[in-house]
Amino acid sequence: MILAVDIGNSNIVIGCFEGDDVLFIERLSTNQQYTALEYVISIKNILEINSIDVNRIEGCIISSVVPSVTQTVKAALERLTASEVMTVGPGIKTGLKIMLDNPAQLGRDRVADAVAGINLYPVPLIIIDMGTATTVSVIDRDKNYLGGMIIPGLRVSLDSLTMRTSQLPKIGLEAPKKVIGANTVECMKSGIIYYSAAGIDGVTQRIEEALGEKCTVVSTGGLANKIIPHCTRDIIIDEQLLLKGLMIIYKKNKHK
Repeated sequence: MILAVDIGNSNIVIGCFEGDDVLFIERLSTNQQYTALEYVISIKNILEINSIDVNRIEGCIISSVVPSVTQTVKAALERLTASEVMTVGPGIKTGLKIMLDNPAQLGRDRVADAVAGINLYPVPLIIIDMGTATTVSVIDRDKNYLGGMIIPGLRVSLDSLTMRTSQLPKIGLEAPKKVIGANTVECMKSGIIYYSAAGIDGVTQRIEEALGEKCTVVSTGGLANKIIPHCTRDIIIDEQLLLKGLMIIYKKNKHK
């Protein structure tokens, strides 16, 4: 069994794989104040809840966009599992050709998404990862990572709106009953849901125009299910994309 761990700004997603089978996927809140021992306890509880014997964990792999938490979680996994813990970064083989001005600037989460994308879906490919930030990654027909976009995430946008306006309440991200809202809450829900969906439709269209060809579009991340069903174009939702990418990277490097 292998543990794949994605450390994001809001959540830590932990997946347990046995071969190609996903045994569980769980989420923890990202806490920069936690010690390694506190993460050991949290991860051990997750394994026990899912009836996983920690002695059967053969290895772990981490992608992280929160440097201050990376080493803490790595130390926790090493202590808990007594196995090798890989971290996506310099020296790790991915099979991805990154065409950015500075490839080292590409987030580890986007690397994992792209690795899964080029191995699982037809190219050219657009990957939309909807978390704390919404990121758009573009991969051409030769499987080169060309670049993309970074956009404020849905909750970041909503939090900014409510913090800067005295009369607008905090709301959930449930879809409104209709596009044209008849009260403040419905107007806010309609705005964030349909504006975001239309933005994704428009961005993918412009990327295809720039490439001069149609693309496969895949979306992932904790908020994808809130927005993608309201898009007008065909978009695949793959909630496990990043963890699948981590497993592919792990297999490429496990004999190093």
